[in-house]
Amino acid sequence: MKKYAYICKRKNSFGFFNLGDMAKYNIVKKKEKDAAYRSLVSPELMDELKEKILDVILIQKKYKDKNYSAKKLAEDLGTNTRYISAVVNVRFHMNYTSFVNKYRIEEAMALLTDKRYQDLNMEQISDMVGFSNRQSFYASFYKLNGCTPRDYKMQHLAMLPADALPPKKGKKKSSSKKKKK
Repeated sequence: MKKYAYICKRKNSFGFFNLGDMAKYNIVKKKEKDAAYRSLVSPELMDELKEKILDVILIQKKYKDKNYSAKKLAEDLGTNTRYISAVVNVRFHMNYTSFVNKYRIEEAMALLTDKRYQDLNMEQISDMVGFSNRQSFYASFYKLNGCTPRDYKMQHLAMLPADALPPKKGKKKSSSKKKKK
């Protein structure tokens, strides 16, 4: 099976994307482009907007809002979408959607490994972190981690001691005995 030539960052290791998975999760080669408007934003304004963007997206957890767009962020910060785009591109080295999805995936990773949320399905997890559909969640998760959310969860469950896992749901064994009179 052919391997994709681009290196995929995973927690503290590197691996390769499988070509079949690339198509399956709609991952394409990133194209470098130079937008002229990036140089129109002064470094001081970029630093100021960077802090404001982090405050809104990360501290206020707006990344969990499915409908929180770059346009809405620009309105909230009293600027325009070109400035938002320029700051995110230059200071975070990604586009707005990838920036927001990064925090969603980090949150999902925490939920997937938290025993309090083990009974939730992937649809529920993706909804909790702000994805509007499961396909986008899987594609973004795979792009950042090189594995599916389910695989990630299974890998981490396998590392937990058996007594750390919540009991499986099911019918309880009946231990009531008939009383004799």
